[in-house]
Amino acid sequence: MSRYPQFFNATSRRRSEIKSIGDKIAGDTHCSEQATVGLIRYSNFMKNVSLLTVLVTLPLAAQAADWRPLFNGKNLDGWEVQGESVWTVMKDGTLVGSRPFHGGKEAFGAWPITEHQFGSWLNQQSWLYTKEEFKNFDLHVEYWMPPGGNSGVSIRDSSHGKRSFGPGPNTTPAHIGYEIQIIDGDAQKYPSGSVYLFAAAKTGIQRAGDWNEMEIESRAGMIRVRINGQLAAESPGDPARPASGPIGLQLHDRFSWIMFRNVKIHVLN
Repeated sequence: MSRYPQFFNATSRRRSEIKSIGDKIAGDTHCSEQATVGLIRYSNFMKNVSLLTVLVTLPLAAQAADWRPLFNGKNLDGWEVQGESVWTVMKDGTLVGSRPFHGGKEAFGAWPITEHQFGSWLNQQSWLYTKEEFKNFDLHVEYWMPPGGNSGVSIRDSSHGKRSFGPGPNTTPAHIGYEIQIIDGDAQKYPSGSVYLFAAAKTGIQRAGDWNEMEIESRAGMIRVRINGQLAAESPGDPARPASGPIGLQLHDRFSWIMFRNVKIHVLN
């Protein structure tokens, strides 16, 4: 009922006023006829209020019930790791993604190494993907990243992120399905909330050094993104790309880490 505070406050006051009048009339033995009329009116009014309350609250309750968690806050059931990364569940249910540390010899073998070797090692992504696939849905995630952080949320990626790492040429989810950008600051061409490669997001809506909320609407002809309740970007996408796929959480490179919580989805029929 929080969406209609003025209505319910006014209704509560009106109900109290009518009840007070009804009680006063009913207690007056010299006004039995007025008391009867007043009580009937009061009773009818209360029935109307009760009916209206039910009509207003039932859709809201049903809407809330349609959302379900994608992450249970305890373990990685229903998810699979793609690439080299470590995903840890904290006691409060926060999901922390990080990359394992390797010494120089373990990562590269013989030294010295070339710039190309270092870049190939550095820029390999890793992902945490749902095993389940989705088509039309609303997705809610909350994220926190460190200064200089770089991450994202993948949708409709039929490769499940498996082509974004490993030897040979890589193809990231942003080039197969869609990536919703998460990145520190507003200086990049595609700031947080962007439909990467398709629509740059509005700037100034992400909170630095704090938790942020992201909502993603995925429809057949539109992808729409909100950051902290404000519209960030929208795009019809590419009809040649997949219309459905899993949902992925990204670790962009070997030095990236990020935290997620309250990951939930509303699937549309």
